[in-house]
Amino acid sequence: MFTFWGDGSQQAMDLVDKIRVRDTGNFNWTFIFILAVVFYVYWSEIHKKNYEAVFAGLALYGVHWLYEIGNAIIAKCAGYPLWSVSNDSTTFILLIGVSWELSMMFSLAGIISYKMLPKDRTKHYFTRKGSTRWKGIDCRLVGAISMALLFALFESFLAATSNHSFIWVYKWWGVIPVFFTTYIPFFLASNYVNDFKPKVRNIFLISIWGTVALLLAILIPCGVI
Repeated sequence: MFTFWGDGSQQAMDLVDKIRVRDTGNFNWTFIFILAVVFYVYWSEIHKKNYEAVFAGLALYGVHWLYEIGNAIIAKCAGYPLWSVSNDSTTFILLIGVSWELSMMFSLAGIISYKMLPKDRTKHYFTRKGSTRWKGIDCRLVGAISMALLFALFESFLAATSNHSFIWVYKWWGVIPVFFTTYIPFFLASNYVNDFKPKVRNIFLISIWGTVALLLAILIPCGVI
């Protein structure tokens, strides 16, 4: 039911070799429905002037795209990506490691994580009464670690599915590196972005999305990703 590490098998390599990036062979109308849902969520938050939720969503989603671009570059240079998705599990593959459905989920994950935080984002858990040194653990950090753990475990389930929704090739890549190197940074971005000063927050978001747009505009036409 769960797979915790890649197995380095020929089968995994063959599955990756069969991936057809941006092929429309499996395209169907769920693509449009999912896009409509994402638009509805974002515009609802904008209409309510809940801009902090929007910033949280954009922060995580931007970091997600940087990771996916990096993963695709690794695939080009090393032969295989750290993670990939199969054509059988999706309607459309954007880059070798991310399907349309997965990407749209990540576009909302930052909003979800932000909304799960306490209203008082300065709250600390596990505090000790009377202690002047130990102030407890920041709720934003606890939230990021909790969400990262949940997503890492769910990815291990996807890696074990019979249609190979997720494919790990390398034996050293699995739940633990995914948890620490991928998902924790994702949710730290969404949980802390609104604590930056407005100017710093804007520079952060513009830098991330500007870099993503530039890399996609260069690397896709060049056939790198």
